[in-house]
Amino acid sequence: MKNLNIITLGCSKNLVDSEHLAARCEAAGWRVVFDGEVNAAATVVINTCGFIGDAKQESVDMILELAEAKKRGEIERLYVIGCLSERYGDELRAEIPEVDAFFGARSLDDIAAELCAQPSSLRKISTPAHYAYLKISEGCDRRCGFCAIPLIRGKHVSVPPEVLISEARSLAAQGVKELIVIAQDITLWGLDIYGERRLAKLLKALAQIEGIEWIRLHYGYPAGFPDDVVELMAAEPKICKYLDIPLQHIAEGQLRSMKRGLGGEATRQFIGELRARVPDLALRTTMLVGYPNETEEDFCELLEFVRQTRFERLGVFAYSPEEGTYAGDNLADNIPDDVKQSRVERLMELQARISAELNAVRVGTTMRVVVDRREGDFWVCRSQWDSPEVDGEVLLPCAENIREGQFIDVLIAETAGDYDLLAQMI
Repeated sequence: MKNLNIITLGCSKNLVDSEHLAARCEAAGWRVVFDGEVNAAATVVINTCGFIGDAKQESVDMILELAEAKKRGEIERLYVIGCLSERYGDELRAEIPEVDAFFGARSLDDIAAELCAQPSSLRKISTPAHYAYLKISEGCDRRCGFCAIPLIRGKHVSVPPEVLISEARSLAAQGVKELIVIAQDITLWGLDIYGERRLAKLLKALAQIEGIEWIRLHYGYPAGFPDDVVELMAAEPKICKYLDIPLQHIAEGQLRSMKRGLGGEATRQFIGELRARVPDLALRTTMLVGYPNETEEDFCELLEFVRQTRFERLGVFAYSPEEGTYAGDNLADNIPDDVKQSRVERLMELQARISAELNAVRVGTTMRVVVDRREGDFWVCRSQWDSPEVDGEVLLPCAENIREGQFIDVLIAETAGDYDLLAQMI
């Protein structure tokens, strides 16, 4: 049996692509591992990220590491797929000839053909068995000033509903209890098929699937967010009171230059309406600092916005110019790197304090959690307000009657750092 090691870098959308490729290869007789040691298999596929500078460097470093391993005879075949090779395939081919072939982010069929993989509607899950990502569309029609995703992934294309429902049912049959709905912008789903956004109808259909207990929403664009989705989040118990909605900034000049389509005052109003209509909603967002011409006044306005809004979850990125984007081609990268890093740190220090204060309010309350895994003397769990990998965790002292994937009610006993909680059995 042929052994294949698939190494996935970047976002959860890449992870879904890797899982589809793995299922197709297993159907053709491959034995597949995810993110194994360098010599875990004779053939290695690296699924790369090309979104921002740090992610690109991580991908390049991984390719170089595996190229050296191939030189040493530790692996036989090396392939590179994904966003980095979509953008820089020609350059990579010239610089790293040890790679047997490069395939782009939209070339899953081509890499499958190279590996003699068979068609398959299944996925080989690389996450814990009780949760999985469901990618509902590919590409993006937005043209944010800093973002290269439309150049890499192409225009927005919705996955047909019958394909998604079939895939979700298959995942549920495999034991998946939590679906994490993802796309570059989930709010556009259905627009290219029906001429209107139909995310709410899709979510209703997913909620009817037996075995699915939680549905989590990731990456919703704030401008034009569908009103019926907000209504459904408030009414449907299976949809987590959680929304990942990247805002990027609040200063008017920055939002205008970023081409976000929603100004600062409209953003504040939108967040207020979400809070009012979906009680106990956890909002996750990302902010971009150091974008061209960001003044200290702009940044202080962002700090104050975060201080007042008190996001439950927040991440910060420092701007890096991307060729082909509006900012990369037209604006000078005029914020020094040390200023960018200082702003990242200042914003994250503020968010750490906010997170600790919000977590303190949870102490003494009962919380429903799902058990993700065991680490040492604790079960690592999550609430509906926490997405895997990126958010806080609920730590529960080990008990013999607990198992992975189980939903249980626990009592929050105390905070554990700025982001985690310590619980006990009721």
